[in-house]
Amino acid sequence: MKTLTTTQELADFCKAAEGYPYITVDTEFLRERTYYSKLCLVQLAVPSEDEDSAVLVDPLADGLSLDPLYDLFRNESVVKVFHAARQDLEIFWVEAGVFPKPLFDTQVAAMVCGFGEQVGYETLVRKICKQGVDKTSRFTDWSRRPLTDAQKNYALADVTYLRGIYERLAAELEKTQRSHWVAEELRTLTQPATYDIRPEDAWKRVKTRTNSAKFLAVVRELAQFRESYAQENNVPRNRVFKDDALIELASTKPKTHSDLGGSRLLLREARKGAVAEGILAAVKRGVNCPPDKLPKVDTSRDKLKVNPALADLLRVLLKSKTESSGVAAKLIATSSDLDQIAAGERDVPALSGWRFEVFGEDALKLCEGKIALAAKEQSVKVVSM
Repeated sequence: MKTLTTTQELADFCKAAEGYPYITVDTEFLRERTYYSKLCLVQLAVPSEDEDSAVLVDPLADGLSLDPLYDLFRNESVVKVFHAARQDLEIFWVEAGVFPKPLFDTQVAAMVCGFGEQVGYETLVRKICKQGVDKTSRFTDWSRRPLTDAQKNYALADVTYLRGIYERLAAELEKTQRSHWVAEELRTLTQPATYDIRPEDAWKRVKTRTNSAKFLAVVRELAQFRESYAQENNVPRNRVFKDDALIELASTKPKTHSDLGGSRLLLREARKGAVAEGILAAVKRGVNCPPDKLPKVDTSRDKLKVNPALADLLRVLLKSKTESSGVAAKLIATSSDLDQIAAGERDVPALSGWRFEVFGEDALKLCEGKIALAAKEQSVKVVSM
């Protein structure tokens, strides 16, 4: 197995890869102690029987630049194949502002091809390649050097088996004419907004039990401070303070360092220094927020007048479509989608794109009384009215 440790070695491999229709890619990284992922290893493989068709790239090697790889990512004549690509793509976007194009994600393709929801790599290796994956190196600290042969073999397996998985899934998508379904799903993965976390919007991810605008104003300021501090200092947001502590602070609204000392959930390190000052300033901003600047909570879904009988029928229809298409139900439509449709909403993901082909068109016909559902033995059939 070959490990590339110089820019020239990487450039030579990437130049050779331009002659192949696709390349498989995976990464190993650490994120437990940082806000941004620390890239520790890149695995690459081309469809060849050559001994050096699969390589490891050591981004921690002194002087190595990943620019040749990023140039290959921009080369649209070579498909870049990943499994569960989101975290890998985030690394490359943050590091270099580049997305691999064209992109193929075998996890998304497997869901479309009937392998279930969020199917794991090991499952695909077992079902498609008829092989097992050695998991003994799964919890490796990939930043430590030197890597053992066992660790290297484990890492390479993530791209060598991926070749057979990609070829099988790509052929199945071509056969069923579902390639555009996968392309639709992958568009979100190659949008900068997917990875650009805005501190001012961080509060929307915090789960609260109240929609009080005044309470949420404090939550917003605390969440924004935490996100900004975590980004600037490259530490996990939960190392600053956790969500339960954030909710406690929004409730108690501390004004002094002494007040912070009375917190049950705040980490000791957060009760002093820059974090403590930031908390007190954020609480003050939230408490003094002008009425016209208070957070506006979307309560439109709470006011939905859902027809419960129609919602149940839509769930039956979805189950029927799942069985006939072989696509995981949650990939086609969520429970929220179904309730919105049953309430008369039409700006719903399940009613657009490939989902409309599979489910949405008949869902609208069901709502309009143009079709009915009939039980036939162990299945449900759609009947035109």
